[in-house]
This record gives sequence, C-alpha cells and structure tokens, in this order.
Amino acid sequence: MPARLPDPAAESPIARTRRARRMLRLLEERYPYAHCELDFQSPLQLLVATVLSAQTTDVMVNKVTPTLFARWPDATALAGANREEMEVVLKPTGFFRAKTESVLRLSADLVERFDGVVPGRLKDLVTLHGVGRKTANVVLGNAFGVPGLTVDTHFGRLVRRFGWTQETDPVKVEAAVAALLPRKDWTQASHVLIFHGRRTCHAKRPACGACPVARLCPSYGMGETDPVKARTLLAYELAPGAELPDPPPGPLSDDVDRVG
Repeated sequence: MPARLPDPAAESPIARTRRARRMLRLLEERYPYAHCELDFQSPLQLLVATVLSAQTTDVMVNKVTPTLFARWPDATALAGANREEMEVVLKPTGFFRAKTESVLRLSADLVERFDGVVPGRLKDLVTLHGVGRKTANVVLGNAFGVPGLTVDTHFGRLVRRFGWTQETDPVKVEAAVAALLPRKDWTQASHVLIFHGRRTCHAKRPACGACPVARLCPSYGMGETDPVKARTLLAYELAPGAELPDPPPGPLSDDVDRVG
C-alpha cells in the first residue's frame, strides 16, 4: 500500500500540477506505444472513423472502414452514397442508421462549405454535423499535429480519480487538465490516459495493485490492490491476430514499489 496518498482537497495548484505531470511521465513509461487506435490515411478517414467509434470499439471500426473508404473514397462520394448500401457496411458498428445519417450529413457539410476538405481549425470542425470538441481534438491532434485533449469516458473517469479535477462537463474537464499539462503534451496525454483506462483503470474493477501511479493516486484502493490478483484484471483491446509488444506492456513485478 502506498505510504502517503495525496489529498486533492488540501492540495495547492502548484502541487497538483507537479503531481499530474509526474503521473503523466509514469504512465508514458508504462505505455510508450500509446497512439490513436483508429486506422486512417487522411484527415477525412480519421474524422469519419471517430464519428463511427461511438458506442463500439476501435477494433470494430477498423474492420469496417476499409470497405467504407474503398467504396466511397472522398467526401463527395460519401455525401452521394446510397443510404441503404452504407447502412449495410456500417451495421457491425451498431446504431448504423444514425451513424449513416451522420456520415452523409457530415460529408455534405464538407462538400458544401469546405470544398470536400477537412478543415484544420477547431472552430471550423465543430460546425460540422455530429462533430464536437472531442472528435475535433482527435482529428487535430492526430491528423494535423495540433495539440488537443480528447475528453472521452476513459479520460474523464481517470482525471477525476486522479484528483486532477472534479469537473464532469467535458469542456470544463478539458480546460482544467489543459491548465495542468504543457500544451505540447496534450495529444499524447490523451492517448496515454485512454490506454490506461482501457487496460488498467477500468470503470468497475480498476487494477490498483498493477498501477504505475498508485502512490500518487487519491483513489488507490477502490479496486484490487493485491499485485498478483490485480494483474489478472489487465485487459488489452487488440485486433484479431495482433500480438502484444515485446516486452509485453503489463506491469513489472516491482512497479508498485518503484513509483513512490
């Protein structure tokens, strides 16, 4: 068990900033391979894939998008696609009728207002149908190299558990975390926290005993603290046939001891 746990209520802004940045460094050491898990070859492909990722896994989206983009390779083709044909392609992702509508309307917006080209500015992206700040930041950070924080369910859950903020509104969460971390780190911080949320700090059964930031986390103990038992809770979302990195990304035997 960590010797000292931070008390966010008594923590100064400077102390919180230092703790947040140390936690990020430790998580970057655990997940040096963290990246956007949606496959894409252009800003348009990433934009559409991100819209399709709602209520499904990135692995499922990656199964569907090669067919989607082979049949309708650009915004003009997507905007003019036959609705029923697109629904068949998108059906495996769930909510396929709503997603088809979103892709059609999003593509039409791009054609009508941006000549079919995905804009590289936040203020333009969020005017597109179905595109909020989360989706816009995914596209900006990964397709345009513009730093942004992706506040999805994993990200929001972790920063509240970490005591970085208690805000629940995604826009306020984004602003609070942006104040703690250097702007240049925002995109990678999003990847790292999302990886940690998917693999270790689960919503219902976090693997506290296998967590590299246990000594810095005020929520330590809400999940399994025994290192051996906690390791069995680790989960990895992998494409069919994919292999874990070598060495595997699971915790080292002395992780909990060495982070304090």
